[in-house]
Amino acid sequence: MQEKCLIYDGTFDGFLSAVFYTFEHKLELVNIQNEFAPQNELFSENEHILTEEDKANRVWSGLKTKLTSQGSYQMYYAFLSEKDGVENVLLDYVRYAFSKNTKVDKDYSHPSVLKIAQIAKMVGREKHRMEAFVRFRLTKDHIYFANIEPDFNVLPLIQKHFKRRYADQKWMIYDIRRRYGLFYDLDKVDIINMDFPKQFDFTKTNSDYFAEQEFDFQKLWQDYFKATNIKSRKNMKLHVRHVPKRYWKYLSEKQST
Repeated sequence: MQEKCLIYDGTFDGFLSAVFYTFEHKLELVNIQNEFAPQNELFSENEHILTEEDKANRVWSGLKTKLTSQGSYQMYYAFLSEKDGVENVLLDYVRYAFSKNTKVDKDYSHPSVLKIAQIAKMVGREKHRMEAFVRFRLTKDHIYFANIEPDFNVLPLIQKHFKRRYADQKWMIYDIRRRYGLFYDLDKVDIINMDFPKQFDFTKTNSDYFAEQEFDFQKLWQDYFKATNIKSRKNMKLHVRHVPKRYWKYLSEKQST
């Protein structure tokens, strides 16, 4: 029997639509792939799946009867990991969930359940790091701008945190790797795409784009960071464990004054 490759649009609803298609057509050998990922299935039959919200909702509603609330979150978190082949691990997870009469997300004896829990934990850790390490800079348009470059697609997960915490100011958080961002206009949060100048350096605070007082704010923050740092108690190994070096280039306290 020939394998069928289901190609979806990269959205969670698109993935759930592909899951619906799998069950609707009783497919056994199936490979679900993001259309933006490299397609290397030479000997499979390709099918482009149309994202249909009603079908996606039917799958998601059915899954919620088979999973605890934590299990539902784990599925979504794992999807946002963008790991190669995660869609097929999720499909196996879904098939197992629908085959049982009890909630399965704690059944770590099943390899897909365990794998999804492990991936979700990694994504959750990255989410908390982004909430802690985001550094806003004031632009000349009076918008607080921050750029991030997370390992996983955590922007959808941190939206509520920043809307609640910074409800009284306009802000934008831009994911450099995925080339999209969140913009809060004091009312709602929208997903945005932007074209930055070719010479734009996300690690620098360029006076062409950022407000003059931003440089004073950064200097104050760097001075505070130095003043509270007790050299005799410095533990770089512990520090790197809590603040991995890959984040340093975007932290104002790590920049030279």
